[in-house]
Amino acid sequence: MFAIIGMVVTIVCVIGGYAAPGGHLGVLWQPFEFIIILGASVGSLLLGNPKIVIMGVVKNFGVIFKGAHHGRDDYMELLSVLYAVFKLAKTKGDLALESHVEKPDESPLFGKFPKFSSDHHTRTFFCDYLRLLTLGTSNAHELESIIDGELEAHHKHYHEISHAVALMSDAMPALGIVAAVLGVIHTMGSITEPPEVLGHLIGAALVGTFTGVLISYAFVAPFSRNMQLCFDSDHYYFMAIKAGLLGHMQGYAPQVSIEFARKILPDELRPTFQELEETVTNLPPD
Repeated sequence: MFAIIGMVVTIVCVIGGYAAPGGHLGVLWQPFEFIIILGASVGSLLLGNPKIVIMGVVKNFGVIFKGAHHGRDDYMELLSVLYAVFKLAKTKGDLALESHVEKPDESPLFGKFPKFSSDHHTRTFFCDYLRLLTLGTSNAHELESIIDGELEAHHKHYHEISHAVALMSDAMPALGIVAAVLGVIHTMGSITEPPEVLGHLIGAALVGTFTGVLISYAFVAPFSRNMQLCFDSDHYYFMAIKAGLLGHMQGYAPQVSIEFARKILPDELRPTFQELEETVTNLPPD
């Protein structure tokens, strides 16, 4: 919502500020200048990044408008999942998790939490480490190192996605100059035309510089920043799983393990202790 408002405010203020003193809007419509700038920007994205990053940009572009994948309610559900899993493991042993881990799609335990169950990547991440517990892994410090390595790789991948968009932003002012220079070259070929024609051609050329700078600093750079903040927010989802798992492996009660997970969350995502306690108390029985 705020992204759309920001785009509207930018366009209205820039175009309105130009038109109000008598600027001619028709001069700003230069589709070939736009093709040069946007086409070259997309080309540089394709040239400078592997397929996985390019597909990541396409797949995750929607977070600019939708926000982070996980909101406060999702974190409450995650903490409830952790509680239910750790409670089952404490009551019946880690081996009781085996059937749920091997066939999570059919698990009645995970089925109680629809948002978590529908997130294939997160569910796989959690089940992989639960599987290690069922296989006898008991050293929390060793497991922490493995989790940190996976999270670092995960975070690096998403950083590369937002960085690729940032590089597009950095290139656009220079590509705007390229479009403007090509416009000037075209103008020089019409040097014998009357002043009013030359003025129109020069104005069209300068639109390239204007467009490159505007799109870069007013749109693509904020897009990159927005994407990175959303990715950073989603990273807490995995950090909460890590904190809960390590607490469970060190022998703490389920209530304590999920409290470890709750405390690492930022204020805007963290439920209160009372809210979490009430939620897990009212969970349906196994």
